[in-house]
Amino acid sequence: DYGAQIRHFADLLARAAIVVLFSLMAVRFATDFLETGRLTGLFLLISEAVVVVLTVFRRTGITIDRSLRARVLTTVSVVGPPVLVPAAVTASAPETLTVALSCAGLAIVIAGKITLGRSFALLPANRGVVSSGVYRIVRHPIYMGYLVTHVAYLAANPSVWNIAALVVADVALMARAVCEEQTLAKDPAYREYQTRVRWRVAPGLF
Repeated sequence: DYGAQIRHFADLLARAAIVVLFSLMAVRFATDFLETGRLTGLFLLISEAVVVVLTVFRRTGITIDRSLRARVLTTVSVVGPPVLVPAAVTASAPETLTVALSCAGLAIVIAGKITLGRSFALLPANRGVVSSGVYRIVRHPIYMGYLVTHVAYLAANPSVWNIAALVVADVALMARAVCEEQTLAKDPAYREYQTRVRWRVAPGLF
């Protein structure tokens, strides 16, 4: 019907926008890696390239939250990190530590995205419940990985702008996790998964 055609067209536009945005980010990270040889650049490249591939081949959602709240939380949590800028001050931690933390966080992000596979999406949606791999540790391992990388970045680039940008983005990220679970919890399989994996993002905290 006409409504289904509109939704299909909107989904194609959303996929195209995500592919373009994350492809541009992947090119930027690839350039950084080729120029500096830093492992963080390589991990960032892999992470964003995975997003592009999974967005193209993602499953059709069983349930999708297209509310204004979901769109705002997703946008704020995604837009925050790209606006970060290198700080013109001394790092608050040794470079070896910040690089190690960044690589560890990005490794968690990549593992989460690959495990999620075709169920990956930006807007809260049920594209199939995933409970294997890193999803046995927390219910949102990708977000856990992001938080680790953000801590590492702030330690290497402490500035008021970067702190403000990441606080806003990460608060939105945690709210997004709650928003996603409200959609996923409509599925009995996900409610059963919640009883087995207690923590959303940070074991013992949240």
